[in-house]
Amino acid sequence: MGRILALDIGQKRTGIAVTDPLKIIANGLTTIPSHTVLGFLADYFSKESVELLVVGSPKQMDNSSSEAMKFIDPIVRGIRKTFPGMPIQFIDERFTSKMAKQAMIDGGMKKMDRRNKAMVDTISATIILQSYLESLSFNR
Repeated sequence: MGRILALDIGQKRTGIAVTDPLKIIANGLTTIPSHTVLGFLADYFSKESVELLVVGSPKQMDNSSSEAMKFIDPIVRGIRKTFPGMPIQFIDERFTSKMAKQAMIDGGMKKMDRRNKAMVDTISATIILQSYLESLSFNR
């Protein structure tokens, strides 16, 4: 039984979140440069059991894929090639950056700290993962 890892892949940075071993709570893990995702995953998979990757899928308001998919698709293809047995689930990530910024405000973070884009990416990945976990409990 492994964890679930979520990726919020962007052009420059990728936010990463992970569940606890019981898959109850989503926790922000880190933000890394997007070009290092495969190396990060290889290292992480060697230390931790992961049973699923959840990848944020940016959508337009009409539910079509956004332009950002051109940065996400090559990374996902690389993941599938490098880790062929790892299941990947896409989840709509609309508004996660906005929600992350609001969570920072609600948490009392100072304005200068809220400008940290890496923190926004990690929180966005956590929101994506939490949304996925909630969808599982909703469908039970």
